[in-house]
Amino acid sequence: MAIRPFQQFTPSIDQNVYIDDMAVIIGNVTIAKDCSIWPFASVRGDIHHIQIGENTNIQDNCVLHVTHDSKYHPGGSPLIIGKGVTVGHHVTLHACTISNDCIIGMGSIVLDKAMIEPNVILAAGSLVSPGKVLESGYLWLGAPAVKKRRLSDEELAFIQYSAQNYVKLKNTYLGTIGT
Repeated sequence: MAIRPFQQFTPSIDQNVYIDDMAVIIGNVTIAKDCSIWPFASVRGDIHHIQIGENTNIQDNCVLHVTHDSKYHPGGSPLIIGKGVTVGHHVTLHACTISNDCIIGMGSIVLDKAMIEPNVILAAGSLVSPGKVLESGYLWLGAPAVKKRRLSDEELAFIQYSAQNYVKLKNTYLGTIGT
């Protein structure tokens, strides 16, 4: 795996995290316990910080990046990902906030200063425009993403299941089953 410092920043990664050998983590990045970062994911905290909450999984080929401070983006924008988030294959998250207990469907793109509230499913292939807020408790889909319908109790339970299933898979990869 490639864990690299950038300037004065070195990634801070909990000891109980799985990072695939083909993933790259650079710079000002914090990854909490029980997370997993899968093959070919790029987590690049070079011009602002990235924070990934516990029990979150970043699947294959994801791109996670931030926005720098400039007159066009005063203060820049970090990337904040909450707890219990499943980020599907080929997702791009750029300088946005993903709250706790969400599923970001495969191939989705979430842009600068967008906010996804807790308990949201973003359907595969969706695009969340800069600054858009996705209200909690709904399925959002499309390009641009629109609110489709309220999530069922079963879908809300699946969000939790998905995150926990990836913790189990992470433990299998780390060889620590039984916890």
